[in-house]
Amino acid sequence: MSLRLSTVILPYRRWNEGGRSAWQRAEDLGFHTAYTYDHLSWRSFRDGPWFGALPTLTAAACATERMRLGTLVTSPNFRHPVALAKELISLDDISGGRVTLGVGAGGTGFDATALGQDPWTPRERADRLAEFVPLLDRLLTEDSVSCEGDFYSAHEARNIPGCVQRPRLPFAVAATGPRGLGLAARYGQAWVTTGDPRLYESGTPEQSVRALRGQVEKLGDAGAAMGRDVTGMDKILLTGFTPDRGRPLESLDSFVDFAGRHQELGFTEIVIHWPIPDSDFAADEKVFEQIALEAPARLG
Repeated sequence: MSLRLSTVILPYRRWNEGGRSAWQRAEDLGFHTAYTYDHLSWRSFRDGPWFGALPTLTAAACATERMRLGTLVTSPNFRHPVALAKELISLDDISGGRVTLGVGAGGTGFDATALGQDPWTPRERADRLAEFVPLLDRLLTEDSVSCEGDFYSAHEARNIPGCVQRPRLPFAVAATGPRGLGLAARYGQAWVTTGDPRLYESGTPEQSVRALRGQVEKLGDAGAAMGRDVTGMDKILLTGFTPDRGRPLESLDSFVDFAGRHQELGFTEIVIHWPIPDSDFAADEKVFEQIALEAPARLG
């Protein structure tokens, strides 16, 4: 399967001060999908400008024509499936069916406490995701949904006319643990990973590749357990969080080598961060654009 190249554009710029132009340039460069993070605030950007993911994607849908758009990733930390579903069918309609929902369990960052709650434990996050994804699936495929859950409920929630994409817009489920991988295998049209976070500080690229190979194998096991062959399922690697860090964006050859090693593991899509000066995502914009324009052809 050929390797697709996508980007993630963080929503830290005003739309009329570089926001719009970045999304339009991403389409001009031929990226398969441009994603954005769905956070209320994030890491070192917390005390600076940061805009909402779904309004940003709506504006991007109106400013582009061909490129797919999506979240990496939406989580239950501050979202409810009923309200989210309504926004997603609206975004899918406005974009002409170009939206992918990245969805995951969330973490312990600022989103986890912004609504005044205590941070959830890993088990609590997994419990909530296990309700969040199936309910969202129903809300996006059925005209009217009623259900009573431990965490999320719906009462005659209507989403007519539903998604442009049928039976619904695709889910890209971010997961590394057994329960999340099970959700990815059951409900996902794609699976997302950032690698093994335990290796980021002191691991090696070789260790990261082995860890990712293990994750791919576990996804296969999760699919087999429910009778699904996930061989042809899209597998997305969000870069920047493995021990390689920013080295793949130092040159075209470096990126092709990095992407090729991960393509051999079965990954079908590599996501690189749009360069942000003076941040963890700083990169030479000319090299970034060269990678966007030339790497896909070299990777086949």
